Amino acid sequence: MALVAVQPSNTNDGNDKGGQGEDFGKSSPVGLVLLIVFFIAIFFLVKSMNKHIKGLPASFDEPGEAPAPSAEGAAEAAEPSASKADSKAAKAAKKKD
Repeated sequence: MALVAVQPSNTNDGNDKGGQGEDFGKSSPVGLVLLIVFFIAIFFLVKSMNKHIKGLPASFDEPGEAPAPSAEGAAEAAEPSASKADSKAAKAAKKKD
């Protein structure tokens, strides 16, 4: 034999809808005003960002900057500059004589 305890219900005879009364799910006018303020703020944010983006250059590379050579190209590029330095030193030595 099982003993079962039944608790009385507080639903006011089935009229309570669990917190979903007449105004459940309706937004207030404050929510509408807040939403409009957010849209206005986003509008001015986008406008400001577009103004700043238009002021940026097309590329951030320096105007006279060449692309970096590969490892083999760097070794070959170093040799001519060394020979230029040698030729300048040779010219300076000739002037002293």
